[in-house]
Amino acid sequence: MKIYPDKLQGQLSREILSLYIVSGDEPLLVQESCDLIREVLKKGEFSERDLFHVDNNFDWKQVTYSNGSMSLFAEKKIIELRMSSTKPGKEGAVALTELCQSISEDNCVLLVMPRVDAATQRTKWFKTIEGLGGFIQLWPVDAKQLPRWIDNRFKRAGLTASRDAVQALVEKIEGNLLAAVQEIERMKLCSSTGRIEIDEVMGGVADSSRYDVFQLIDAALEGNTSRVVKILDGLQLEGIEPLFLNNMLAREIRNLSAMAHKIDQGQPVDAVMRSGRIWDKRKAPVAACLRRHRATDLEQMQSRLLRVDRMVKGLEVTGRPWDELASMVVELSRTMA
Repeated sequence: MKIYPDKLQGQLSREILSLYIVSGDEPLLVQESCDLIREVLKKGEFSERDLFHVDNNFDWKQVTYSNGSMSLFAEKKIIELRMSSTKPGKEGAVALTELCQSISEDNCVLLVMPRVDAATQRTKWFKTIEGLGGFIQLWPVDAKQLPRWIDNRFKRAGLTASRDAVQALVEKIEGNLLAAVQEIERMKLCSSTGRIEIDEVMGGVADSSRYDVFQLIDAALEGNTSRVVKILDGLQLEGIEPLFLNNMLAREIRNLSAMAHKIDQGQPVDAVMRSGRIWDKRKAPVAACLRRHRATDLEQMQSRLLRVDRMVKGLEVTGRPWDELASMVVELSRTMA
């Protein structure tokens, strides 16, 4: 069954399902929904957690074994699968269907995946598993919704923000929800009154000249290689986590790849960007990137990002994550041979 994100907490308070599917391309919203599910499950004595990162080479027998094996202390368990794609392949579709149809009463499956499109939702395997649990589809916060979303986040933090302060933060973070939450937390720590005015927001901007990941991605899309290199140096000096950069790049390249496939099929670029919900000010750099790279180029980058993910998590013993990420972002800014 479908569960609207704002209804998730209420559903969890009424009943714990045996399966939750969390889908979306906005990392912060996905993380918060998963955290909420795990928190409630933990209170329900699901004290163990088996975590699997699913890629093209994943051994699905691991999940079958996890579902069938009982803890030494007979504790309840979360089986969490983080999927890099919404297309698990024939073997994966069968394994997921069988898993969800045979979940042990002492287990709960948490399936985390990118945004599930309409075509995937119509597949037999997805319809089967959706019917066995809860499906939470998380949509990006668009430009019109962003001021209200930010105002609500201020309130959640116990702060009251003026309209000008909210608008200033909207313009500062440019759709980066994680950056918005971080800024609000910073202002919460600094505020003595709980009232946020535009000066507090702009003061933070003035005090921080650091580059961020989103400037890096925009520079790469524009093809500005010299700026890419400069921003990369700044990010490394700040000690940014490679996994965060990797996740942001994965989201961007996944979206670019989907658009590139549509363009290869003959769809007009403008129509593709409209369907991809590209903001007006980002259309020019996105179009420039799509002229430089074909779908096959972007698929290769996705494979490399999966390898970086494995490096960061200690599953790949060769290579250095930062070196690989830097090489790829520079490559994104250039035309591949």
